[in-house]
Amino acid sequence: MVRLLAALASTAVILLCDASPAPSTHAVHEKRDVTHSRWMKRDRIDPTIKLPMRVGLSQSNLDRGMDYVMDVSHPASPNYGKHWTAKQVADAFAPSEETVESVRNWLVSSGISRDRIAHSDNQGWFAFNASVHEVEDLLQTQYHRYEDSETGHSVPACEVYHVPKTVQRHVDYITPGVGLRAPNRPARGKSKRMKRDGSARHDPIKMAKMPVRVDYGNVSTCDVAITPACIRALYNVPLPPKTAQPGNSIGIFEDGDFYTQEDLNLFFANFTPYIPQGTHPTLDSIDGAVAPVPVTEAGGESDLDFELSFPIVYPTNVTLFQTDDINYSNGNLSTVGIYNDWLDAIDGSYCNYTAFGETGNDPVLDPTYPDPLPGGYKGQLECGVYQPTNVLSASYSSQEYDKPEYYQRRQCNEFMKLALQGHSIFFSSGDTGVAGRPANPRPNGCLGSDNTIFNPRYPDSCPYITVVGATKVYPGKTVFDPESAANDPAGQPYSSAYSTGGGFSNIYSPPPWQQSAISTYFTDHNPPYPYYSGNDSLGANGGLYNRSGRGYPDVSANGDNIAVYVGGQPGLSGGTSASESSIHCSRTPIFASIVTRINNERLAAGKGPVGFISPVLYAHPEVLNDIKNGSNPGCNTDGFQAVEGWDPLTGLGTPNYEKMLDLFLSLP
Repeated sequence: MVRLLAALASTAVILLCDASPAPSTHAVHEKRDVTHSRWMKRDRIDPTIKLPMRVGLSQSNLDRGMDYVMDVSHPASPNYGKHWTAKQVADAFAPSEETVESVRNWLVSSGISRDRIAHSDNQGWFAFNASVHEVEDLLQTQYHRYEDSETGHSVPACEVYHVPKTVQRHVDYITPGVGLRAPNRPARGKSKRMKRDGSARHDPIKMAKMPVRVDYGNVSTCDVAITPACIRALYNVPLPPKTAQPGNSIGIFEDGDFYTQEDLNLFFANFTPYIPQGTHPTLDSIDGAVAPVPVTEAGGESDLDFELSFPIVYPTNVTLFQTDDINYSNGNLSTVGIYNDWLDAIDGSYCNYTAFGETGNDPVLDPTYPDPLPGGYKGQLECGVYQPTNVLSASYSSQEYDKPEYYQRRQCNEFMKLALQGHSIFFSSGDTGVAGRPANPRPNGCLGSDNTIFNPRYPDSCPYITVVGATKVYPGKTVFDPESAANDPAGQPYSSAYSTGGGFSNIYSPPPWQQSAISTYFTDHNPPYPYYSGNDSLGANGGLYNRSGRGYPDVSANGDNIAVYVGGQPGLSGGTSASESSIHCSRTPIFASIVTRINNERLAAGKGPVGFISPVLYAHPEVLNDIKNGSNPGCNTDGFQAVEGWDPLTGLGTPNYEKMLDLFLSLP
């Protein structure tokens, strides 16, 4: 684990094996306290070998990011809706001129001539090639070769390095440095993408059978199967308008799961005859991705997302952000990272964005292009090739524990920048209650030595996205009755247990717009479990959750017993799919599509898109339907309970389109 250390006192001395002590003018900048067992330290590196060095420059104003977002997103702000341009974002967070000059002067005075130093287009880092001898003198360290015992791959690294105290605050990190980029656990044989067999077909989709014949306009059977008519009735959504506003679109992220046009046509014919046959999303293919696929390869997640979004937003455009080539999609190449290639494609500056000790995509966690395998994408990583849509929806997620913190924080910064530019970003809260997905060494998906600590999800904990929990129309209830939190024991009707995800982050604190809601929840509805406080105190005092963490979800929508067509067959969706880590999370495109409809009306009125909506909704929870029944069990507990007001399984509640529309039309 890499740990940044504060500047040492001037008399402090760090001994590097047989190296001379660093001068008193220098301070430790980074030090690796523990080396993962998979890495073996080998011989010193030849001093004449050239290293490709990068010096990440400290960015400006990152500590003000939340204030900036509040300024354009809170309904009480005089700058509400005055979203930033991409250039304004870049300029606000770029390293200061003082930082640039201080670091450049240090490098030049240390023998790295000015003409050897390249400054990145996004201003975030310096790059230069230097011999090992030069770098060891520059950083007062020694470089060894470290070998990965799993792959045999070797990397140059040091155990600690120093920079001048006068320069330290201007330097984010330096690479190659102390970092040994490896997953927390071996990733071999595991992939976030759906695996296929030798015939390149998906594993069979696990769906429940449609138990009754469902008429597309009938809402009397919504406790059995949720159709577009049920969704309209639940959330007071009128039929779509006849015209769409230019430039308005909802973007849906898909990864390793593919829609088929035959399924969309069957769904439209049976449930939404007002949508013409052949209607399909606009494909924004990223890094060699392909869609649609034959009906024999239909993906349950992709089909579901489009069968939910089109009935709400049509004729507004739906954009498909399909990521990665066939080798990464089918598991021939395994990675455990997610979203970076998508963010690269919609923001070119992110490809080389430097933050938290990393520049660009992670070389271990993320796909690498060109892909040398047969059928692989042979081009370079695609950067800034598409525009982000007004609304972005993603139904995929994993656990905080499964990704390095630096990886998550760098992405969260990007979501903050997208929020500043007026984009609404929605993610699913997951479908395993307070637990994560079961996997070795956590058979029940929970943390701690006894597998009892709640396992918060990623990227749900990032405060700059709006997280959507799942609700359900329980048997015997109607669309005119209050919904409950989705919770299905195994076999009723899905093969795996399914309950809406929710809990508290182990990384982030509650953002300002959420603090009052969380405080009220703990005061009026204190959960019956011991807790710990702080990101570094996991499980302290027998605690099961972080009392001081950002709570999720923010809102909710129906996520159970959704009528779908997948693989040419009708069925119900809402539970876990055949994929190892993909999940059928229907509520995200529902809420995101309703916000897309609201954007359509705002644009027609001459206003801009709503942008990041969480601050508005926390200030005006009356526009949502409060959910007060249900639980989200996991980790051998009943989980949290749905209560009056915000709670960590249904958030503030489900959408009421007419109330939300009136509110957002009243804002500038």
